[in-house]
Amino acid sequence: MAFEDTRNIHAVFIIEVLGKPPEHLTEALEQIIGRIKEEKGVQISRYKINEPVKMRNSEEFYTNFMEVELEFGHIEKLVGLLFKYMPAHVEVVEPELIALTNSSWTEFLSELVRRLHGYDEIARIIQNEKVILEKKLREMIEEKNNVKIIKSDEEDLDED
Repeated sequence: MAFEDTRNIHAVFIIEVLGKPPEHLTEALEQIIGRIKEEKGVQISRYKINEPVKMRNSEEFYTNFMEVELEFGHIEKLVGLLFKYMPAHVEVVEPELIALTNSSWTEFLSELVRRLHGYDEIARIIQNEKVILEKKLREMIEEKNNVKIIKSDEEDLDED
């Protein structure tokens, strides 16, 4: 993609993680910052990793987030990082106006649709695999129950 219409974009991402134990969440956010630092065409102005907090309605899971101020050479990098890191929130600070040509919009929207189709395909595969696993599990449970019934019948015969 070549979005050459808009350059020098300043944005803020909020990236959130969920899991346990809480110290792993901080480590995960630090790893994400490390990967962002290696991205070409992206500068980190500042970032702040917060302390993990226990999730409401959960005894074991925690959540944590960080705020990252970024500067991008091109809007293409901003869009790429949105897909790569899936922030919970994005705010474009500047420029005030981002103008794109219709060909740039076409490229952006085509890439968006391509990625959505990819995610949809993955979701369908996982759903099909889930159905197959559930079927195999039911078969295994039925097989195990039949073995118990057969053993029980054999034990009854031995007593006679």
